[in-house]
Amino acid sequence: MTEVHVIGAGLAGLSAALHLAERGANVTLYEAAPQAGGRCRSFHDDRLGRLIDNGNHLLLGANEAAFAFMRATGGIKAVTEVSPAAFPFLDLKTGESWTVRPNAGRIPWWILRPGRRVPHTTAVDYLSALQLLCARPSSTVADCIDTSTHLATAFWTPLVVAVMNTAPEDAAAYPLAAMLRETFGRGEAACRPWVALGGLSAALIDPALARLAALGVTYRGGWRLAHVEREPGQVRSLRFDAGEVAITGGAKVVLAVPPYIAAELLPGLVVPEGSRAIVNAHFRLDRPAHLPGGQPLLGLTNSTVHWLIARDDILSLTVSAADALIDVPSDTLINTLWSDVAKALRLSPAPVPPVRLIKEKRATFAQTPDNIVKRPPPVTAWSNLFLAGDWTATGLPATIESAIRSGAAAGREALRASGALS
Repeated sequence: MTEVHVIGAGLAGLSAALHLAERGANVTLYEAAPQAGGRCRSFHDDRLGRLIDNGNHLLLGANEAAFAFMRATGGIKAVTEVSPAAFPFLDLKTGESWTVRPNAGRIPWWILRPGRRVPHTTAVDYLSALQLLCARPSSTVADCIDTSTHLATAFWTPLVVAVMNTAPEDAAAYPLAAMLRETFGRGEAACRPWVALGGLSAALIDPALARLAALGVTYRGGWRLAHVEREPGQVRSLRFDAGEVAITGGAKVVLAVPPYIAAELLPGLVVPEGSRAIVNAHFRLDRPAHLPGGQPLLGLTNSTVHWLIARDDILSLTVSAADALIDVPSDTLINTLWSDVAKALRLSPAPVPPVRLIKEKRATFAQTPDNIVKRPPPVTAWSNLFLAGDWTATGLPATIESAIRSGAAAGREALRASGALS
């Protein structure tokens, strides 16, 4: 039986552990934090008296690895589909609203229908996507599309910032194009948003931990990896704060930690450098939240806030590519965010309702062309060590889908190296 030590119980680590355990490996899963889930988990907030997520995340119908993961764990029951696919927007400056509605099938005839596309655009405007889909690894999104157009302001920029967590001028076009091919390139069903209205942990983390326990996986929370003892070609031991683990007898290691931690543990490993921030806030209203457009999500343009998600009386918002907001005093930032929300939903700007503000300084790696080429594959210079994480070479942006795919890929390579997979 193959023995594998998986370091990190975020989605990449959980995915790797699941892939390995389902194929008979003897897996031990380690997590430095007191709880699993990493950047994708829920917790009870005492001020709000509600369960909230540390970050807002959407799944799309095209996310095949994520849905396979949730079907395997039973978490699929905790996500809600928005069908048919619809992406409502509101321009906070002009008050104009619209909904982007992709059609079924691969031919995007929706761009021919004024009621399905952005107002004041023509079908010809959308042909800029062809250049984006043919982007080189060295291209930014702004190299491929004109970011000064109305379509860019109303559609491309919100999409790029949401998916890449980076402004179009810096965002790598290559992984964005891969995402577009898998979603808009496959039609309406592939674009359908799926929302974890009961929290991310209920959909992605808790069912996974339960399934891993049923498969016999040993889980060790609060075990921080401090040092990886190596010799040429192999890892010999893992030193945790809680003790040392020898890597002997053909055992394998999957390292599923953020890139900056991987670089600290493995000097010389080339990883993407730098990060981009995300700001999330959760407001508790005195009644259930209802968003314009009738969907559980709403995109805002000409606004500090980028997206709203309604979960009963909790209204959650996201600001991506938010480096400029990280050092803004919390009270000032909360007032700015609520001002936008109140205007969008026609609510009173004062008083500000109870709120939990969450600033994630290192929400994703900086997804620039220079960094995209630094994303490492799952195999490494050490024959018994493999990498997983949304920052590895999945070909996709740093998303839930990317993290889960990376874990499965690392698990496959570990089994292949053990001779358990041809």
